[in-house]
Amino acid sequence: MDIQELRKNHPDHWNKAAAIRVLTLDAIAAANSGHSGMPMGMADVATVLFEKHMKFDASTPTWPDRDRFILSAGHGSMLIYSLLHLCGYKDFPIEEIKQFRQLGAKTAGHPENFLSDAIETTTGPLGQGISNAVGFAMAEEIQRNRYGKKIVDHHTYVIAGDGCLMEGVSQEAIGLAGRHELSKLIVLWDNNNITIDGTVDLADRTDQVQRFKASGWHVQEIDGHDPVAIDDALTAAKKANKPSMIACKTHIALGSSAQDTSKGHGALTDAKLIADAKETYGWTAPAFDIPADIKSAWAKIGERGAAERAEWNERFASISANKQNEFHRAYSFEVPNKLAGAIRKFKKDISESTPSVATRKSSEMALNVINPIMQETVGGSADLSGSNNTKSSDMTVFDTDNRGGRYIHWGIREHGMAAAMNGMALHGGIRPYGGTFMCFTDYARPAMRLAALMKIPTVFVMTHDSIGLGEDGPTHQPVEHLAISRATPNTYVFRPADTVETAEAWEIAISSKSTPSVMALSRQNLPTVRTEHKSANLTQRGAYVLAEADGKKQVILMATGSEVAIALDARAALQAQGIGTRVVSVPCMELFAEQDESYRKRVLVSGTVRIAIEAGVRQGWDRWLLGERGREAKAGFIGMDGFGGSAPAEVLYEKFGITADAVVAKATSLL
Repeated sequence: MDIQELRKNHPDHWNKAAAIRVLTLDAIAAANSGHSGMPMGMADVATVLFEKHMKFDASTPTWPDRDRFILSAGHGSMLIYSLLHLCGYKDFPIEEIKQFRQLGAKTAGHPENFLSDAIETTTGPLGQGISNAVGFAMAEEIQRNRYGKKIVDHHTYVIAGDGCLMEGVSQEAIGLAGRHELSKLIVLWDNNNITIDGTVDLADRTDQVQRFKASGWHVQEIDGHDPVAIDDALTAAKKANKPSMIACKTHIALGSSAQDTSKGHGALTDAKLIADAKETYGWTAPAFDIPADIKSAWAKIGERGAAERAEWNERFASISANKQNEFHRAYSFEVPNKLAGAIRKFKKDISESTPSVATRKSSEMALNVINPIMQETVGGSADLSGSNNTKSSDMTVFDTDNRGGRYIHWGIREHGMAAAMNGMALHGGIRPYGGTFMCFTDYARPAMRLAALMKIPTVFVMTHDSIGLGEDGPTHQPVEHLAISRATPNTYVFRPADTVETAEAWEIAISSKSTPSVMALSRQNLPTVRTEHKSANLTQRGAYVLAEADGKKQVILMATGSEVAIALDARAALQAQGIGTRVVSVPCMELFAEQDESYRKRVLVSGTVRIAIEAGVRQGWDRWLLGERGREAKAGFIGMDGFGGSAPAEVLYEKFGITADAVVAKATSLL
């Protein structure tokens, strides 16, 4: 449908959609940067969606039963900012639109969830939004099963572009959604056939309609500028018993001289181009000025959901007080009061029984305590359930015939798993965790980074954390992955030494409200090193004195995970030589860095030889080895400086010199 036909046959719709287009042009011109084409092309789709289908109340963006809107094509951020402004969200007055892409504005270059409650997720890295959406839809299914349809019954809508669908993670997401028949998920594909370099066929020939059908989706193809077709397609999609994809054929940068070109993808800032486009639109108002009648029409759309929200409040008030409290607790990421006591009892039992188990098994043991208490946890694994030990005994499997299942078989989809878990956490009411091998953080990395950026407490369970996994060899042996994870801001990286530390790490991770956690867990059995029960969570300190020196302190051995036992053996040998040696367990460097300086100095006293022991690369250790002010200290590192090998674990530890004897030799050479 061309512009003149739209203006003639659907004038009210046209004016509302044109408001999105001109705000986009004005804001990007003011910023002199941005992406104009997608908002201009998808304005008709977005207008119909928000006017006729989206369930929301602009006055209460955190209403739990609202429909979720995800702009997967996050570069077109002026689409969502225009919608939020026009609908009357308080975070987006016209001043924010005028400050597009400026320091301190909520209208960042790409949508950022932590800047406003009205933005569901941070998008921009293509493919992440559509993958998050799978987690949103799963969370809705799980909670609808738990609380009932009168409390949880909403859709997740996604606008995705050609770039989102080219990213490999999109297939992981699409396959998962089709397999699980997530019928509350509706994707609107901006089928404009344009990328930055040129037309899509420069790099891709995929038949996206057939691709989605093959993955088990309900699919429709429409003119993305025809409001009647858009409305009909959304109505049909909501009736489908599968996830839906609506292929919306659109013109990028509609109505401008850059329409249907690569130029239209980016920032359209030329004054004549903008003036000509506005003339084509029939728009005569000054920049950033929305005529009163159009503004009023949009305001009514923003207010439309208030009555529905009020009805929901009445329904919510009718359920039991216990269910209401559980609902509010889960959505606020609070932990049950009885969790701390259960963890303390578990720790005491372990300190007394002193099992020798792999920390991946320790993790399972801890989850068997946590998950029955915290019904909002949802676990899973990327086809490694038996190796990751992520399924607790109380969990059943989430499936089409068991929406109450809290365990998800993600398949060999590490990236899709991580992104969908982020979506679950963002949706609210769910505490997601999922497992794979530590080496495959490489596959999950983009979503792990975004969890940190978005300030959400997703837990990434990464087992087989070193050369200790043995015979599978260097392809599967992580050596740099601890350093990569630790280099990521706002991330807790836990590498526990035994079952007690593992339980403490889980208590911290599952209590976090704004920081994701990486659990680095061993394949091989480790002895219990915390044999004296302490009620306090020592892992919360990040590092602590595990074994004190007898006599004058001359050496401090710092270690994590499987190497703590090596440090204790080395201490025994050094003490036998009359060398006072303190062992410091460092289960979480980030938490140690958060402690006050006086505590850190008490743990790592000056005037001693310092040696760090970890079956990974040295990067990240020098702050603690050389002193926080960078002064030279007598320090050494026992660990890896290259890749591993294929052999039994004990052979590899000997081969690479990660032994108590090597520690003793290093310490005595430095004294």
